[in-house]
Amino acid sequence: MKRLGKIVRSVQAFGREISSRAAQLTGNSTGISLALGGGFARGIAHIGVLKVLEEENIPIHSVAGTSVGALIGAAYCSGLSVAELEQIASHVRFKHFARWTLSRYGFASNQRMIGFLNSVLKVKTFEELRIPLAVAATDFSTGEGVVFRSGPLVDPVRASCAYPGMFLPVKIDGRLLIDGMLAHAVPTQPLLEMSTDPVLAVSLKARWTGPEGPRHLFDVIGQCFAIAQEMNCTLWRAAADLVIEPDVTEYKYDDFEHSAGLIRSGEIAMRAALPEVRKWLQAEVGTVAKTSASAGIRTSSMTEDYV
Repeated sequence: MKRLGKIVRSVQAFGREISSRAAQLTGNSTGISLALGGGFARGIAHIGVLKVLEEENIPIHSVAGTSVGALIGAAYCSGLSVAELEQIASHVRFKHFARWTLSRYGFASNQRMIGFLNSVLKVKTFEELRIPLAVAATDFSTGEGVVFRSGPLVDPVRASCAYPGMFLPVKIDGRLLIDGMLAHAVPTQPLLEMSTDPVLAVSLKARWTGPEGPRHLFDVIGQCFAIAQEMNCTLWRAAADLVIEPDVTEYKYDDFEHSAGLIRSGEIAMRAALPEVRKWLQAEVGTVAKTSASAGIRTSSMTEDYV
């Protein structure tokens, strides 16, 4: 009888543990995965998206970023608050992470980004991040997408931001890497390997030239890539549960001084998407609650059988 009582108590303890885990899951496991696309200065709009998600207490379980999306994603996942990101965005300019140079690979080096990132990021490696992050880059020689999820943070972010024609490629492990937008314009697909949460994609679709035409070579290059990306967006859109597109059409790619307006555009787009995101979370809570109830029923049955 003593042995039977011990078995019963063990089963009951096991049942309490399952119920506790299920309760924790119901309260904390619901969330989303966030894919942040490129857009140079227009990427400041991502901060507005993050701001709304924080204000609405919507958990972000994983992030993937391309180009400026990688930079903002790394900063946020390292522990910077939205307020800190807003403060940095209000002061940052092209000169803080780029230096003009002359090379067959491009017209500028983003070597200065090393100092910038080291001063901004609160951790130095992927493993130390408070939220899991994937950073997308592109192999210059093969065109293959390269996704970083471990090791040092700074160089992968630099590589992801190495816009071809403008910035020099970044060499990592013997490979010349350039902007991730060529392989993952909006990095939704890497998130499918990281999480089962719904994927919210933020795309910064905008023209690089106004009615007056291109101002310089970079406008020409940028507009060509924008056209190519729009024609080849099927894959990343298919991997997203929802795509939001902040209206950044009035801003140029280098409009860093208009951070407030860009952040506001991100807020507006994210608030419009909130009803759909809340549906996801409600569905997830319902699924976890059913799992919890089933576990409780199974445990109860086990206890009764032993008694």
